[in-house]
Amino acid sequence: MFVHVSDFLHAWKQEMENTIKILGALTDDSLKLPEHEHVRSIGQMAWHITTTIPEMIEKMGVDVGPPTETDPIPESAQALREAYEKHANKVISEVSKWQDPDLQIEDDMYGMKWQRSLTLWIFIKHEIHHRGQLTVLMRLAGLTVPGIYGPAKEEWVKFGMQIPEF
Repeated sequence: MFVHVSDFLHAWKQEMENTIKILGALTDDSLKLPEHEHVRSIGQMAWHITTTIPEMIEKMGVDVGPPTETDPIPESAQALREAYEKHANKVISEVSKWQDPDLQIEDDMYGMKWQRSLTLWIFIKHEIHHRGQLTVLMRLAGLTVPGIYGPAKEEWVKFGMQIPEF
């Protein structure tokens, strides 16, 4: 959980940049992949990450505006990334107005009372969780996944590492 608003903003900016990096590797053609009845498509997963921002943040009184998960998924990877960036940056501009004591305010979250410090913690972890799922879908679709916490296998050579055989 966060004690200082600045701690959240620092963590959010880093994770936001990581997500933008991943979304930047998507292509228009990849958004409908994989075609499997039990798996979200790349577009659906990226849209879920994007629309969770207003869904969770607005429960704390922060208006970041539409779209919602029921709105149509953009048909271009660029439009999807731009929607994500718009919402993610709005979180920064709005939460920057808070003071540290605001993190102790309790809001109704899914039928429970959560302190905003907890909500923001779960908010970031939720994005990381689904971003991980997205990168697996991207690999299955044949996309190159950029490294975010370290080099991806395609980047290992730049660091003098040998790519392992799978």
